[in-house]
Amino acid sequence: MYRRVIQGDILKSKVITLTTMIFVAAAAMFVSLAAILIVNLSGAIDTLMTQAKTPHFLQMHSGEIDTARLTAFAEQNSNVDEFQVLEFLNVEGTQIVINGNSLAGTVQDNGFCTQSEKFDYLLDLDGNIINVSDGEVYVPISYMKDGTTKIGDRAVICGNELIVAGFLRDSQMNSTLAASKRFLISENDYVEIKDFGNIEYLIEFRLKDLSALGAFETAYISAGLESNGPTVTYPLFKMMNAISDGLMIAVILLVSVLVVEIAFLCIRFTLLAKIEDDYREIGVMKAIGLRVSDIKKIYLAKYTAIGLAGCILGFALSFVFRGALLENIRLYMGESENASFALLLGIIGILIVFLAIIAYVSKVLKRFQKISATEAMCFGTSQEKSAGAKSFVLSKNRLFDTNIFLGIKDVLTRRRLYATMLVVLVISAFIMIVPQNMYNTISSKGFITYMGIGNCDMRIDIQQTDNISEKASEIVAAMNNDSAFTKHVVLTTKTFTVKMQDSLEESIKIELGNHSVFPVTYSKGRAPTKEDEIALSVINANELDKKVGDVITLVTQGKEKNLTVCGIYSDVTNGGKTAKAVFTDDSANIMWCVLGAELADESLVDSKVSEYAGKFGFAKVSSIDEYITQMFGTTLSTIKKASSATITVSLIITLLVTLLFMKMLIAKDRYSIAVMKAFGFTNSDITAQYVSRSIFVLIVGIVFGTFLANTLGEMLAGMVISFFGATSFKFTVNPLSAYILCPLMMICSVLIATMIGTSGAGQIKISENIKE
Repeated sequence: MYRRVIQGDILKSKVITLTTMIFVAAAAMFVSLAAILIVNLSGAIDTLMTQAKTPHFLQMHSGEIDTARLTAFAEQNSNVDEFQVLEFLNVEGTQIVINGNSLAGTVQDNGFCTQSEKFDYLLDLDGNIINVSDGEVYVPISYMKDGTTKIGDRAVICGNELIVAGFLRDSQMNSTLAASKRFLISENDYVEIKDFGNIEYLIEFRLKDLSALGAFETAYISAGLESNGPTVTYPLFKMMNAISDGLMIAVILLVSVLVVEIAFLCIRFTLLAKIEDDYREIGVMKAIGLRVSDIKKIYLAKYTAIGLAGCILGFALSFVFRGALLENIRLYMGESENASFALLLGIIGILIVFLAIIAYVSKVLKRFQKISATEAMCFGTSQEKSAGAKSFVLSKNRLFDTNIFLGIKDVLTRRRLYATMLVVLVISAFIMIVPQNMYNTISSKGFITYMGIGNCDMRIDIQQTDNISEKASEIVAAMNNDSAFTKHVVLTTKTFTVKMQDSLEESIKIELGNHSVFPVTYSKGRAPTKEDEIALSVINANELDKKVGDVITLVTQGKEKNLTVCGIYSDVTNGGKTAKAVFTDDSANIMWCVLGAELADESLVDSKVSEYAGKFGFAKVSSIDEYITQMFGTTLSTIKKASSATITVSLIITLLVTLLFMKMLIAKDRYSIAVMKAFGFTNSDITAQYVSRSIFVLIVGIVFGTFLANTLGEMLAGMVISFFGATSFKFTVNPLSAYILCPLMMICSVLIATMIGTSGAGQIKISENIKE
């Protein structure tokens, strides 16, 4: 019996049934994709780092190195499982020419190394440890991704010709957020180019127990070992590998939650519309003594079938899309060993969606208990009680056309009825705007200030060279004589010792200079302006257990110096462990130097970058826009794709939901429409009233949706970004897109859906729907 009832009902309302199934399928697909992507990303990262045997603790160091002392420390420390020191040969981009193109314009530190013997292996695209032959070079995977080179290309490295034999996965430096990129060559080729670059040492440890990492780091620092460079630990390697795809998954997860909510609301729409259509029949069934539970079973059987079909379709669609979404993960990190578990979790997610739908439908169907058999047989529709809008009467109307007025009045009178549609439109606007705002924020120049870098036009890095101070002065002298520059600043990073409680000492990297010229964004406090002030990065502040107003003791020139913490800022550079101060100290060695500059005419940026890059070959010169593109290029591409997809999803949701709601209203308002026709209202008048209802609800929905996107959405995005080291997150909004184009697209969708949905109003006959 149930099969015949379901078949008949589906054939009678094919559009509504199909639309409901589409929403269920979309909800199931997004839930399944989110589960599959989360497990695959986590598993792929773990697999990559296991295959490569990623160091648990890495100290990069420039300058003299005492290998014997390091070896002795490793042997004496019971936490150390393996220890090694690798050479990383930094080579200027001008000395690297691949397929006729120089890497002079890259902001990355490109360097060459040989394959490790113990751990920290460089892998090929099949996850195997690379054995490179003489005359070959394996190139970082990012240069394949951006089209710089392909297998078989000719590469000229410091005058030595090599052939690109393949591409490598680097568990340390895969991410664009990693400032360095390693090229792999043979030992013989390494000897040939060794004199053309500057050696940076990678001091690496693997521990017996990763939970002892904090204690080991303290022991390393306390021993006063080499630390002239960034310190990076295993968790940070993991975070940098996850950031690009992690942001995409975060967007999909957000959309999946909202689409599931919308699916439930759409089921409510269609179910209420069906109940309105069958109102008289339900009254008859109750009148002849049919139990409510039996009536519920008829409707529950249909939605069980729709839910099952939608979930199966959603699961199938997740297979269609997951390949494209997993492509980047597979390219950079390889296959996940948890692929079968990811599939199982995806199935469990869909099963939860299915059971939730059945439970929700059962809850909605409880309203059968409130249906009066007499009222249903007499009127054929539910009799609503009017509420509100008593002062909103037609006789006092001077602002709107009669049809528009009646449409708005109906919304105000039946607020509870329209609340469901309003919630869906608010969610649709939210889904549309949040990913756009996130993309606009990350791609804007101002976002760099969340990453510990000032917002300037041009950036010049001087590192891995001798006489850094003199070379910086040389560039400053050139800028002073160049009228194109309006202001510039030199920021010099040095290493100091911080005295901790319990007589422990830690090494800290402090960027010295005038930080008010190109300030970063501070989550708390402000930039240092006095000699006795210091600002800490978020990670440093947490590790040192310091907040604004606290005092830290620094050892400079052999003396103790007390500094007050004046601010805490975001930073993802150099492992996220930095500090900023304005005092001077000539005793500490310079690690690197950064110059920021602003031009009077931004159109001159590219020409000035080329000019200064050619004039000062020892420096890495880039525009800040190019710096952002190269640092966050993969992340930006991912967020842009997610943004475009969510716009499409939002518009489809808006169109289908409006269509369903209008059909429900027409079914519910048959009596009212018949009365209006009897009074002389034409079909176009009635359509205009329904259009005004949907547009009025849409405008309110857009206003609330935009407000939530800029508040709750900003908070959620900030929570995601904070995992990657950036705090105090604020959206950068594109007004044209967020406040004009998006609302216009939603209005067009609503108008189209309303016109289609209300087309049935013209077929309502007065004689059949007006009862005495």
